[in-house]
Amino acid sequence: MTTEIFHARPYQEFAIKKIIEQNAVGLFLDMGMGKSVITLTAIQELIYNRFEVEKVLIIAPLRVAETTWLEENEKWQNLNLKIVPILGSETKRLAALKKSADVYVINRENLVWLLNQFHFKKSDFVFPFDMIVIDESSSFKNPQTKRFKAMKFLRLKINRLVELTGTPAPNSLMDLWPQIFLLDGGERLGKTLGEYRRKYFTAGASSGHIVYNWNLKRGADKIIYKKISDICVSMKSEDYLTLPPVMNNFVKINFPEKIKIAYRRFEKDLVLPIKENILTASSAGVLANKLLQFANGAVYNDEGKKMRLKKFLKR
Repeated sequence: MTTEIFHARPYQEFAIKKIIEQNAVGLFLDMGMGKSVITLTAIQELIYNRFEVEKVLIIAPLRVAETTWLEENEKWQNLNLKIVPILGSETKRLAALKKSADVYVINRENLVWLLNQFHFKKSDFVFPFDMIVIDESSSFKNPQTKRFKAMKFLRLKINRLVELTGTPAPNSLMDLWPQIFLLDGGERLGKTLGEYRRKYFTAGASSGHIVYNWNLKRGADKIIYKKISDICVSMKSEDYLTLPPVMNNFVKINFPEKIKIAYRRFEKDLVLPIKENILTASSAGVLANKLLQFANGAVYNDEGKKMRLKKFLKR
């Protein structure tokens, strides 16, 4: 893999500094803003320059755990961390735990399994990681799940926690409480979900004692954002990423006359007979795709069979 030099943008420098200087941080950044390289850069600084961290555990969705963190570490020249994935069969996971590394990556489904390896129910429980990164923290939005309860327990055993997501409240601001609770233990939004609901929401549709949805009180969103502003960094890509201007590259194609007639006919009627086949387009999107196929010299019929237009010319 070709490595690149990481030149942090101002917002990335701000986020890196936030992770380094605070023990609990939520990075709520849009996709493509560099959450992974920001986090790994901060981790490397904390381990090798400041000596404040020894071992880091990253909890991520399975596919991300398999590839993203290893690839990001290899991609950037400034990163020189040893990363070990705790994935695969139980035998492979146990072997990975015995390896020496700076960062260990595990999928969130195996978090409870990991705790069991260290006999966390015993009074002398010692967790070997002093920093945890939750990649896609919105997957911990349900406080009733085993993974949330495991993290709630672990939060008391670690010094540092970083939460990463581009969608901290995918359904409503109700999703925010569990994630903030893991960061601060309930200091900002309340010790319980019930307390949070009573303070910032009103009951919506219900049946007896069962409430199906909760409505945010007027102005409550601004209060919530203000309360968590010191431990959360929220950024939208359109506010910080600038793309180069669009460059149009027009390529002219000289269609043979017979193909040109067929192209125009199909464009107008959305139906075109080709030998024994009937080419149809059920929507504007399908039509656009098939016209592109025309321009490339072949087109697929409704059965997915490729028909070269040279054969059509011989009719």
